[in-house]
Amino acid sequence: MVPSGKRQSSRMTRTNTMELIAKLHQESGEDVASVHDQPKIQSIAKQTEASYTKIVGSTFEDDFGNFIPCKISDFLDVEKLPSPYRAQGVVGVGENIFVSNSETVLLDIVSHAKHETVSREFLRGGPRKMILHDPSKAKPAIVTCGGLCPGLNTVIREIYMCLKYTYGVREVYGVPFGFRGFYEPEYEIKPLTDEEVDDIHHDGGSYLGSSRGGHSTRMIVDAIVDFGFNMVFVIGGDGSHRGAIKVFDELRLRKLPYAVIGIPKTVDNDIALIDRSFGFATAVEEAQRAIKSAKTEATSYYNGIGLVKLMGRYSGHITMAATVASRDVDVCLIPEVPFVLGGERVNPGQNQLSYPCMRTDQYGFLNEAILNSSSALRALS
Repeated sequence: MVPSGKRQSSRMTRTNTMELIAKLHQESGEDVASVHDQPKIQSIAKQTEASYTKIVGSTFEDDFGNFIPCKISDFLDVEKLPSPYRAQGVVGVGENIFVSNSETVLLDIVSHAKHETVSREFLRGGPRKMILHDPSKAKPAIVTCGGLCPGLNTVIREIYMCLKYTYGVREVYGVPFGFRGFYEPEYEIKPLTDEEVDDIHHDGGSYLGSSRGGHSTRMIVDAIVDFGFNMVFVIGGDGSHRGAIKVFDELRLRKLPYAVIGIPKTVDNDIALIDRSFGFATAVEEAQRAIKSAKTEATSYYNGIGLVKLMGRYSGHITMAATVASRDVDVCLIPEVPFVLGGERVNPGQNQLSYPCMRTDQYGFLNEAILNSSSALRALS
């Protein structure tokens, strides 16, 4: 980002109206921002009434490929088709609903008013005007891997509904119990139906079933080829995505035009590029119930201590968010902030803990919320 010069006006006006977007699309083609955003291109911004104080410079051509994910067209000569996706029921939107292949999302959103500012960027997701797979011939499969997470069934349902009713895909298949469901003979891969997925978003767990491990790249790819799945949706965590990358690499090695789509799943909300992962809000809400119960116990006894240990492993997002939401927690310990349970008090006579270093027990990191500090701190210090 570089400064754009003297500010012309302090009044900001809305510019993302349907009429303006349609006009800008006609003048600038597919490089205009999509209907959801303010125009970001400098030449377009000058035509609007909005007061822009920063200009985002274009990315050098040599650097543009650094954040573009590998595509099938990179290693195969494939023909693209017009997308059947349309903004149904929205008058005047037309093709403005599509996202250009040149649009990126800035990761570093904090700028400086008096200095040149740089940011990392990533290719923006969204519907494209041209697609690879003919929906009438597409054969997608959905698989859930790893631990369970609130919202899994909602994701399964939305993938199914979008593929079938937005793009016109005829059949969507479900792979049971994780990666091993591709090749284990006792598991049956079958197409999903409207009746099956209609209400699954009201239930917890995974309708398809899940499992940890069981990854065999060769056997999975052989099964994908045998079944003719040209689109595979993998819903899982970091380990599952490493497996998905291996599957795609093997498909690329065999020069097969099959797509592998990874959907990140983590209840811990420990993905840097998104605001909130699905299931995180539910985990925070449920954690508050435990905190409330611990407070009741702690305040019902003399020198009572309420100790709540929450999940998260190396991430303290659930613990921190639950602490802020409940307003009942006095001490919050998370892996990201060094702490030690012990040592001398900072000021004798006051209930304070010292934090000279981080110390963990033999079981690893702690994600804990301590309630009723007047008693707890006396006991711990």
